[in-house]
Amino acid sequence: MTACPTGIAHTYMAAEKLTQAATALGHAIKVETQGSIGAENVLSDNDVRHADGVIIAADKDVDRSRFIGKRVLAVGVADGIRHPEELIERVRHAPVYRGEGDGRAAPGGAGPGGTSGGKERSVVYKALMNGVSYMIPFVVVGGLLIAVSLALGGHANPSGGLVIPDGSFWKHVNDIGTIGFTLMVPVLSGYIAYAIGDRPALVPGMIGGWVANTGALYGSKAGAGFIGAIVTGFLAGYLVVWIKKAKVPKFVQPIMPIIVIPIVATTALGLFFVYVIGRPISWIFEHLTSWLGGMTGSSAVLLGALLGLMIAFDMGGPVNKTAFLFGAGLIASGNQNVMGMCAAAIPVMPLGQGLATLIRRRRYAQQERETGMAALFMGLFGISEGAIPFAAARPGQVIPANMLGGAVAGAVAGMAGVTDAVPHGGPIVAVLGAVGGVPAFFMAVAAGSVVTALATVTIADLAERGKGRTAVGSAAGSAVPVAGSAVPAMAGPAAGAGAADAVPDGPSGPGGPDAGPGRSDGDRDGDGPGDVLSGYLTRRTVRTRLVADGKEAAIREMAELAAAGGKVADVGELVRVALAREAQGTTGLGEEIAIPHAKTDAVTAPVVGFARSADGIDWGSPDGTLAKLVFLIAVPEAAAGDEHLRILALLSRKLMDADFRVRLGSAPDEAAVLAVLSEIR
Repeated sequence: MTACPTGIAHTYMAAEKLTQAATALGHAIKVETQGSIGAENVLSDNDVRHADGVIIAADKDVDRSRFIGKRVLAVGVADGIRHPEELIERVRHAPVYRGEGDGRAAPGGAGPGGTSGGKERSVVYKALMNGVSYMIPFVVVGGLLIAVSLALGGHANPSGGLVIPDGSFWKHVNDIGTIGFTLMVPVLSGYIAYAIGDRPALVPGMIGGWVANTGALYGSKAGAGFIGAIVTGFLAGYLVVWIKKAKVPKFVQPIMPIIVIPIVATTALGLFFVYVIGRPISWIFEHLTSWLGGMTGSSAVLLGALLGLMIAFDMGGPVNKTAFLFGAGLIASGNQNVMGMCAAAIPVMPLGQGLATLIRRRRYAQQERETGMAALFMGLFGISEGAIPFAAARPGQVIPANMLGGAVAGAVAGMAGVTDAVPHGGPIVAVLGAVGGVPAFFMAVAAGSVVTALATVTIADLAERGKGRTAVGSAAGSAVPVAGSAVPAMAGPAAGAGAADAVPDGPSGPGGPDAGPGRSDGDRDGDGPGDVLSGYLTRRTVRTRLVADGKEAAIREMAELAAAGGKVADVGELVRVALAREAQGTTGLGEEIAIPHAKTDAVTAPVVGFARSADGIDWGSPDGTLAKLVFLIAVPEAAAGDEHLRILALLSRKLMDADFRVRLGSAPDEAAVLAVLSEIR
């Protein structure tokens, strides 16, 4: 089984290499490929039953339950490409997989609790992305239901914020949304734990997240929020991994994953949070409130900036709640200015993050863009939790940007003397007449939101450039997760350039009668062999010699070459998107091959360019080889989908044929190159 979370055809390259090696060694092999559009060539129960061993070459979690009782060797997808013969030899002596008790090994052989250096970081990142991906629907559903109920059924009440009459239809809608919001924190924690410790970790992770979010359990007026959930998720996951290592009698083993481990881990984690972690949170909450009380006579600008920083820090956690309750408590004493500062900062995080997905749309996966639109809507109604999916995915990038925007909004509101008569925030309170100084209030919200959005994309750009300078080896996953970084399981934000993963056989699959949009039985230019990658590659987009001697220059030259086919509307934008994709991880595949690629509306139709470099270009390939065969694939956003993956899959499979590469590299002119490439089907 081969799989990669995003990237550049590694799924198919590993499958092809393993197939070739097994055939050469005289073994029968069947390879299942798993990717972003599903599984291909799926292993049946009969296949598994008769297999001598199972090799999992994957950089993402895959379900191993069907392999119980078989010898299983788990490695990274790059090992499947570079060392297929060695893997086939090793699997014959691999340990027998016994089920959940074995835990989940990280790609490359490092278990969840292992210490394989860089691999461990990957396990942590994927676990975090796993939790975020499951949390997002709860945030969106809960937040939008609350927002709609407040908009249509709420009214401003000085003593109780925005109030919806009890027993009304909109009150019931609000209650349902509140349930969604209540569940999102335990779900985040539970699925982080699940990604590390498998099913036995799900219950302690979820209950631990609930404990973290329920401040009353440890004497705090506010729970620890999503930051506490991340802590409990990792604690639960690694606690379960540690418990699994305990040697127990055989008669106890069957009940370990369903009774013993969940009960022990849940009890230990819950009590640890209540008695150890929770008390400092409560202490911080109380002392922050006392400290803020001593600042009421200080500069309004300074106090507003400080409250904005606190509001934006953890979006519902103890720091956020301290600032909010401090402002709400002063309303009764006649001081509405402090709540005005808080009200301006509250919507900045979701509005700013949603705005960032519009500013740099191509850097976000589809799911993130949809979450961004929902965040914009939630921000209008003062629901700061709309930004949590972005902050949970990349706290180091998003939280500083949120805090900067929150500080700006709070400072502007403080300077302008904005007031708020109800304990709620966001544009909705101004619309309902609870805000004094409405123009200044909207100016503060707008300024903070723009600062947050610009800071988010700027920090992401800096992080991306840093990765681009040090990127070596296989492409990093995305996911997503916010501008500039990959989200997991969710294509990364630079997911503009997507991954080559499973491509279904059938009418529109490889070899099918309809090979995709724009398929032609003849060459589109009428000047060479027809049916080269469905007509996307023509004589005009082939060059036998690249002039460039560096990766960036080569991508620029390839973009200009692709433009000769008449399908590139903006060469500069195509170059920018291709380089942004490159910064997420090299598209050098090894074997002297590189396939830079981009999804962008800078092209009007799919186009493929090919060129050769006589001396080779350092592309940061996993095997250290210089790229001499360079393909550029560019597809419009609307036509990306399966067609993008299909082209990558076709190329990656055929390029694993050494004889094909030799003939492609030695073809004397463009016509001969096209004749060789016409074999790709």
